[in-house]
Amino acid sequence: FGMHDLSWIRDHAPSDGSVEVEDVTSAYACVGLWGPAARSILQTLTPTDITNDAFPFMTARELAIGPVPCLALRVTYVGELGWELYCPAEFGLRLWDTIREAGHDKGLTPGGYKAVDSLRLEKGYRVWGADITPDVDPYQAGLGFCVKLDKGEFTGRSALLAKRDSPASTRLACLVLDDPRSVVLGSEPVRIEGSIVGRVTSGGYGYTVRRSIAYAYVPAGCAAGTAVEVDIFGKWVGGRVTKEPLYDPAGARIRS
Repeated sequence: FGMHDLSWIRDHAPSDGSVEVEDVTSAYACVGLWGPAARSILQTLTPTDITNDAFPFMTARELAIGPVPCLALRVTYVGELGWELYCPAEFGLRLWDTIREAGHDKGLTPGGYKAVDSLRLEKGYRVWGADITPDVDPYQAGLGFCVKLDKGEFTGRSALLAKRDSPASTRLACLVLDDPRSVVLGSEPVRIEGSIVGRVTSGGYGYTVRRSIAYAYVPAGCAAGTAVEVDIFGKWVGGRVTKEPLYDPAGARIRS
């Protein structure tokens, strides 16, 4: 992800010397603190007011977490209240230990990438390189709400206007499989009424909703309820196109 972003920024930066781009990725550590108890854990570690009114969703603040200077971003990739906490790399282990100790009695549990991947599937968060690539547009990917065409000129605006007015023939859809024990890995063929219409972009098991989930580009006219089949290790498993997100569709938890 980082190399893609860095390349794009460098390619579009002014060439007159007015902007200098430096990759500082390795200089920082990041810990994600997410879940219903995230605020109560974090508040014990900082004098900064982190109530919802003082620190709302999609904002950032500098604060101290115990002895560690951090940049806290009120964002989430798992569909729960929480923060991404960035600190200088040399403080990374101290930040981890400080949070672990504070959350020990509140049920804090370390989670790895697969846990995050399961949770983001339930929430419908796209993953770069699979669900979204340079070959699809935001409207295809269900991200049209992120595009603000009325804010003036910007790179890609004319192309996006054309895409909006002439939608693609396919769209990214959430599929829920009938058999929760059948779990996709990615790239499995998807068929509707016997004809292959696409392939799975990403998927897995949703442990909160207890369903097997897959994302795939299907014909744009496929509405929620459309029956599909996915080829999983040589067996066609039934499922349906469904409305998304499967978890907390109103987004109340991330804004609480």
